[in-house]
Amino acid sequence: MQLSHSENTYNEELVEKSLWISLSNIHGVGSQTFCQLLKTFGNPANIYAANHIQLKEVVSDKIAAEITKGVDEEALRETLHWLSQANNHLVTLADSHYPKALLEISDPPPFLYAKGNLALLNQPSIAIVGSRNASVQGEKNAEAFAQGLSGYNLCIVSGLALGIDGAAHRGALKANGATIAVVGTGLDIVYPAKHRDLAHQIVERGLIISEFALGTPSKPQNFPKRNRIISGLSLGCLVVEANLQSGSQITARLSAEQGREVFAIPGSIHSPMSKGCHQLIKQGAKLVDCLQDIVEELDLINATENVAETSNYSDNKGPPQNSLLTLMGYEPITLENIVHLSGLTVSEVSSMLMLLELEGSVASLAGGQYQKIM
Repeated sequence: MQLSHSENTYNEELVEKSLWISLSNIHGVGSQTFCQLLKTFGNPANIYAANHIQLKEVVSDKIAAEITKGVDEEALRETLHWLSQANNHLVTLADSHYPKALLEISDPPPFLYAKGNLALLNQPSIAIVGSRNASVQGEKNAEAFAQGLSGYNLCIVSGLALGIDGAAHRGALKANGATIAVVGTGLDIVYPAKHRDLAHQIVERGLIISEFALGTPSKPQNFPKRNRIISGLSLGCLVVEANLQSGSQITARLSAEQGREVFAIPGSIHSPMSKGCHQLIKQGAKLVDCLQDIVEELDLINATENVAETSNYSDNKGPPQNSLLTLMGYEPITLENIVHLSGLTVSEVSSMLMLLELEGSVASLAGGQYQKIM
């Protein structure tokens, strides 16, 4: 196949990627059709080099006709310009950065638009998802679990939505951990707009990815497709709050179908936001009421040896809250005294104490005191 413009216009890598993009822009070529074409012809260049009769053995007559027209350069120009900018990437099935975990699912996306640190695509990850209309406690739980699991060198994967998703990303960032946001729009659009600042923080310290072309707006049908990537990237999926009919339920179902672990946090029997989690537990999800439940199920104990310390007051290995546990001794102690002994801020200590309570290592007592559980 010959491109009508000189290959000198773009570097060799961008020319190759343009074929992947152009093929995906053809109406009717979804991830499964794309992968079937790749399986038959080997790569996009060979697909475009095939004749109409050869293509019709794999795709419909209409799609075959579109492919034989060749590359639509006008449609490519904006995307290629975006890819030429720093920190913007297109990761194809042929790239070494393509996440190995996604190769295990039945319909992996042929490629991913990415913005940020590509190395995170192959870091052990866990998904944390839940309601957009989460309770205050639900968001606190999501943030605390994300922060705690970051201490075990897990990348936190979620969908950048309001509520639980945003809290999960914030928890990872708060722990100086890694996080990936999988979105259902083009990467030139931040949705929801309220998370613009959060999205910028994730790009600086993590990664945002999408299988959707630039300019793709938020559409309801995009999010189930997005959810299979969230679950596919992860060792397991933690549902914090969800009603019975929700995207989180879809993500959990996809996790189970993909052979991943499913975790759910129970709540009040009177809360609609607990009903989805209770249903998942009835269906076999692991009930989670402390961080240790996930740590044990995923066998994360040994992973802490490689975790960098985020505080400067202890040389102990493992999550930073463990050093706080050492300082507490075995007698009841007030928050103020822990702050004084550790040299940390009230906010930092409060966050660590919440994590320790989730782990079942600390109990809160009357009068604002805390005690280590022997």
